[in-house]
Amino acid sequence: MTHAWTWVFWLGVAWLGYVYAGYPALLWCAGLLTPHNTPCGDPDSPKVSVLLSARNEQKDIGWKIAETLGWDYPAEKLEVLVASDASDDNTDEILKGVSDPRFRYIRLEPRRGKNEALNQLNEIATGELLFFSDANSHIEPSCVGRMVRHFADPKVGCVTGVERTIRDGEDSAVTTGTRASLGYEALVNELESRLGSVLVCDGSIFCIRRSLFHRLQPDLANDLELPLYIGAAGQKILFDPSIVSLERSTSSPREEFNRKRRICGQGILGMWRLQRCLRGLRAWQFLSRKLLRWFGAVPLLLILVSSVMLAANPFFRVVLALQAIFYGLAIAGWWSAARQRPGGSLTAFPFFFVLVHVAALVGVVEAGFGRRFSVWDSAVQSRGPGATSVASASSVAATKAAVIASGVEILAAIPDSYAELHSGKR
Repeated sequence: MTHAWTWVFWLGVAWLGYVYAGYPALLWCAGLLTPHNTPCGDPDSPKVSVLLSARNEQKDIGWKIAETLGWDYPAEKLEVLVASDASDDNTDEILKGVSDPRFRYIRLEPRRGKNEALNQLNEIATGELLFFSDANSHIEPSCVGRMVRHFADPKVGCVTGVERTIRDGEDSAVTTGTRASLGYEALVNELESRLGSVLVCDGSIFCIRRSLFHRLQPDLANDLELPLYIGAAGQKILFDPSIVSLERSTSSPREEFNRKRRICGQGILGMWRLQRCLRGLRAWQFLSRKLLRWFGAVPLLLILVSSVMLAANPFFRVVLALQAIFYGLAIAGWWSAARQRPGGSLTAFPFFFVLVHVAALVGVVEAGFGRRFSVWDSAVQSRGPGATSVASASSVAATKAAVIASGVEILAAIPDSYAELHSGKR
């Protein structure tokens, strides 16, 4: 029996080790054999349609439209399309106040969910490229130009950027963990990009050729579904770390748990329905980066239980003690996060690590029992441009002033500034 529990322990260790270290290491090795992807240059400024789905986004939609219409891109080659998904706050009033000819707005009634909103916007889009973003994402004006230049290569079908969080006061355990998680995901994206095969996109900032758009299923994630179709079509999917989306992160453990649960529930459902799109390299990527990680709570449990069963051995007694410390720190991180107190890295990382693995497993199990996420409510604490509220704005002109007034403060709070990113420091 001791021999069997030893195998269980090392299985758990190997599982986690492969997911978080082995897979990136193999990507790095494979990347040595592949020419590094570089932008091809000027693709003659193709027309870009920015698609935004909005549900009760009165805090953000005004400045978001103003910011997007102000991007550093030929005005005649840019259009902004917004679908209000049966919003019942002031979102529609703000949208009605926009008079720019490059802007179009539709309202969905009754509520249909984000993907159906994007399907409707695609039908009225006139751009060669579709740019997907979120209503609460700040995007630097020159990002669209850097995004578009990749499409000069006809083999490139999709490009995604990196999400970073805006520092808004002292970090909680959730925001500290989120920042570390985003950094790790960016590293994996960069390694996958060297193979021309980024597995999934960041929903707040990615762009595809409109000819590759596939009608979205209502209960899947568009930033997973579209890359799966595009990758299956043999097109390159790239990641550019200089293309940055800035968002406020929720500091609520409950909101973050529900968000992770939804993402993983949509992910496992997408894998099941779109398994025909997963072949060869893409199948290996999905197994390594997603499926094994979604079930990451299993090896954590295997390691804990086997350590208890093998505690008579001095080595496993030490391992068990280390786990007790780790989970004790996780509980301390949860206690801090639940009370909205600043969270140090010592407690934040263990707490966030446990939270995302439990949420992932719950989401996968719920999806297996039939739960679907066609519609959902956005995290309340992630809404609003920092300390500045634009909820009462009735026009883009008013919200422009609000964004300009808070812009210096927001950008000063970013851990990795745009200037640093452009100079290669990240």
